Amino acid sequence: MLKLFILAAFALISLSSTALADALHLNPSQLASARNMQEFGPTSMPIGYYEYCQRYRSQCERPAGNDMIELTEERWQAMLKANWIANSTVTPKTDDEIFGVEERWEYPKTAGDCEDYVLIKRKILADQGFPLGSLRITVGLDADGGGHAVLTVVTNLGDFVLDNVEQEIKSWDQAEIQYLKWQSGSDPNVWISLVDPVVAASMEPSDRSTARPR
Repeated sequence: MLKLFILAAFALISLSSTALADALHLNPSQLASARNMQEFGPTSMPIGYYEYCQRYRSQCERPAGNDMIELTEERWQAMLKANWIANSTVTPKTDDEIFGVEERWEYPKTAGDCEDYVLIKRKILADQGFPLGSLRITVGLDADGGGHAVLTVVTNLGDFVLDNVEQEIKSWDQAEIQYLKWQSGSDPNVWISLVDPVVAASMEPSDRSTARPR
């Protein structure tokens, strides 16, 4: 039942929003017909994640488990709830405002920036049994070209993005994000590029930005 509902929703989205919001133009490396994003080999780890792991070694030593989940109605509801809880209870502030530093990945108490929202959503879902391999911290650029991070949940029905700027969960190709890299499904401490190096070489310098998520 859920599978039919989501497939129907995808059909409606493709008909109603193609002209308004189509993230595919931001991601020429990705195939329009693909439910799940294509990967292009190991890449560098974000410095914020590296420093996070130095502080929370036990969190980063956990096994990945499965790299994909079967999307059931129960799991979909859990994703919606995790997204709503984090977005509703955490006040958006920059790391400089909170910690007085440019970059710090941290579990938010009352305030945080994009990667902090990702960490708490990932924790909420992992505590409910979602394998870490399916909960990918994903780094990219937002529609304005600023560094951004989201949580991508990898499922048999596609990759779904939990963003701190909106309550709606979107499929990867409907979120206005230029994806740069995410965690490996087999090892969360390995990062994988989401940009074809051939495509990257043809981009303008501004399009190849590796700005840190804010």
